[in-house]
Amino acid sequence: MSGLRGGPPARMMGGGDANAQRARNAEAPKVEHLLRRITELFQPYRMPIILTIVLVLVAAALSVIPPLLTARAFDVGLFPTGGGGPNLPALGEIVGAMIGLYIITTLLGVWQTYLTATVGNKVMGALRVRLFSHLQAMDLSFFTKTKTGVIQSRLQNDVGGVASVLTNTISSVLGNTVTVIAAFVAMLLLNWQLTIVAVLLMPILVIAQRRVGQVRARIATKTQESLSDMTAITQETLSVSGILLSKSFNRQGTEIARYADENANQVRLQVSQQMSGQVFFAMVSIFLSSIPAIVYLVAGFLLDNGAADITAGTIVAFTTVQARLLFPLLGLLRVALDLQTSGALFARIFEYLDLVPQIADAPGAVDVPTRQAAAGRVSFDDVTFRYADASPTSRATLDRVSFDIEPGQFVAFVGPSGAGKTTVSYLIPRFYEATGGRVLFGGVDVRDLKQQSLISHLGIVSQETYLFHATIAENLRYAKPDATQNGLETAAKLANIHDRILSFDDGYDTVVGERGYRLSGGEKQRIAIARVLLKDPAVLILDEATSALDSISERIVQQALDTAARGRTTIAIAHRLSTIVAADVIFVVENGEIVERGTHADLLAAGGAYAALYSEQVTAAIAG
Repeated sequence: MSGLRGGPPARMMGGGDANAQRARNAEAPKVEHLLRRITELFQPYRMPIILTIVLVLVAAALSVIPPLLTARAFDVGLFPTGGGGPNLPALGEIVGAMIGLYIITTLLGVWQTYLTATVGNKVMGALRVRLFSHLQAMDLSFFTKTKTGVIQSRLQNDVGGVASVLTNTISSVLGNTVTVIAAFVAMLLLNWQLTIVAVLLMPILVIAQRRVGQVRARIATKTQESLSDMTAITQETLSVSGILLSKSFNRQGTEIARYADENANQVRLQVSQQMSGQVFFAMVSIFLSSIPAIVYLVAGFLLDNGAADITAGTIVAFTTVQARLLFPLLGLLRVALDLQTSGALFARIFEYLDLVPQIADAPGAVDVPTRQAAAGRVSFDDVTFRYADASPTSRATLDRVSFDIEPGQFVAFVGPSGAGKTTVSYLIPRFYEATGGRVLFGGVDVRDLKQQSLISHLGIVSQETYLFHATIAENLRYAKPDATQNGLETAAKLANIHDRILSFDDGYDTVVGERGYRLSGGEKQRIAIARVLLKDPAVLILDEATSALDSISERIVQQALDTAARGRTTIAIAHRLSTIVAADVIFVVENGEIVERGTHADLLAAGGAYAALYSEQVTAAIAG
């Protein structure tokens, strides 16, 4: 039966081998590319690396001399070949040379450690800053689709995970390689027959090391993914918002269980990663530790048969050299495993560095025109927008929208939730890119403007005010780092928050807490308005800035907004129509289209969508 079925399995096996070979051939360029990119990280530090190489080579070369001196100590100093007692003068010279070499190699090792630690940590630091800078350049859609904890994990866990490799690889590879080669040379000089015995099984260790490294690389990838998930859970649930949510719904137990499950997975992966190489290194250690005993046996056999001229000094020196071979060889094998493991981490880091921002300055981008009147003009010319992950058959978020906002005008966009109002505010600063038509600022297509220059002319106050865990003054200076105390107070007075700030014990040095949770919603909004006023933009965008406030806070904040809007173009995304009745133009948005436009009085008189919205809110206010 097996003979009848022998053909097909053989062909299948051959196909499997071919597929495996093709996979290896495809993987080789990726590995080479990854190694080249890792090597490029060290390019700015060529001189310290060259000096390190020199120190490593010198120290490694010197480290094999003491075993040779050991043979001399036995054969010349302790047991001279001519007979008689020990040759103390010769022995003193040899011992002095050995001690001197130990001192020199130790000092060289300290210097080498300093250089490698400096270079490694600088490379790691530069890599972290480079990754952070690249993420800062990513478009808004990347952050809406990626958990903050996952991003934090790439910056902290992944970059931190390669720290030891960056710090120790150069010295370890060079030093151990030179030591191993020099030790082999010394062993050959002492006795070539014993050297063959010592290195007979080395190729098997190299093959085993490669297999173990592949396993550890796969486990490392899974470990970092698990760390990302743990960081994301921590960031989501231990933030002020997350804690309030879990306490409000009594879900602390659920969050603890979710974290505990992922933590158990992380523990399992960490144990697997550490144990994956232990059996291998145990075998290596047993093998290398057993070689001296085998050498004694082989030496005895050779002496008994007269096949070699071996002295006691030769045997002692040979086993000493072989013992010195143990740790460098283990070090090389560990570095090889670490490099395979860290390759997975580098791949994850480069994966983020290779992300291309969807929105970037065009090659010929220019600054916004300096004329204040031109800078304050905003126009949409037949603009269409659809989110990248939206279905091709779904309705566009904005569909062929056109309007003009003149410098100094106060305009408002109203309409039901999901109509596309906020999207309008995102397209002006190019947080998202229009998929059709043109968005003009100062008469220039925003795609032809430098985004940094564009945003410098815009001030945005959103419904969800974000404040850093810092003082009020530091939060205000985020808009203008060189602002004076007088400038801060002027902006705060215009925002109707100065007196409230002074009522705090620490005044402008009051720490607001994470996301400003020590302040009320109205206080946070007014600080946000003061921050925008400190920036003094040509165009002010208000994205439902008062919709989450109570009526008293809304009235106070609205007064601050009215002050902020004075003398500048203002675009208000409004939910409460009572806040925009004085607007020069009101645009009514439904299903991504502008269905009405005009003043408050004109739109009420028209009796259309705006009049219906206004009537509905008035009725709700009376009922409330």
